[in-house]
Amino acid sequence: MGRELPVTRSLPSDSWTRGELAVLDRLRTPAAIQEFLDSLRYSADPVYRCPRQALADRKAHCVDGALLGAAALRRIGFPPRIVWIDAENDDGHLLALFHWPTRPSRRAGSRTYLGCVSKSNYPGTRYREPVYRDLRELVMSYFDEYVNCIGQRTMRAYHDPLDLSRYDHLNWERSDEHLDELIDGHLDRRRRHDVLPPGFRRRLLDVSPDRLKSALLGTSEEGRFVPKPPRRKR
Repeated sequence: MGRELPVTRSLPSDSWTRGELAVLDRLRTPAAIQEFLDSLRYSADPVYRCPRQALADRKAHCVDGALLGAAALRRIGFPPRIVWIDAENDDGHLLALFHWPTRPSRRAGSRTYLGCVSKSNYPGTRYREPVYRDLRELVMSYFDEYVNCIGQRTMRAYHDPLDLSRYDHLNWERSDEHLDELIDGHLDRRRRHDVLPPGFRRRLLDVSPDRLKSALLGTSEEGRFVPKPPRRKR
């Protein structure tokens, strides 16, 4: 994961300021991108930040972080693709995908594996190594880590990836102006895939107190979703 890839500048370098380029040019691997996202303060602000604004503010929530991650991944040769995870009684989550090709072998041929970078208030729902064979396998690695602050397992679905390069006309890397349209419109309309078997929702167990304590370790209380309390059983 520490191997550097050739830098592919998708846009002229003068579209970023010198200060921005000084930061972005240091992010030469997915692991370095994730380390930078982890260094940003978690934002509880109910606004979307484009990558430029996130760099300026030095803070981000999951949407801001995924957009910044996608922009940084793009500069090292990966398509800027994001995937939305739906949750119930909890915040959704956004991932920025990258693929990692293996060396061809006579037995297995060549295969591409998926990983992702992300910004999250919860440590267990951040980076994933590129060891997953397909999108569902990658997304399902989040299921048991995806809990709200009262211990409910809340992940319910994911959407088909969105290729942000198709929306460069919205200037998503350097302007906040059209982010509502991009996230709440185009991303939200991607095909949705449920992750629970039919009728299984009520059978889900809450995580144990120890697991919940571990999940909340290092989180910002201000940034936590406030869930509705469970209904009392009669």
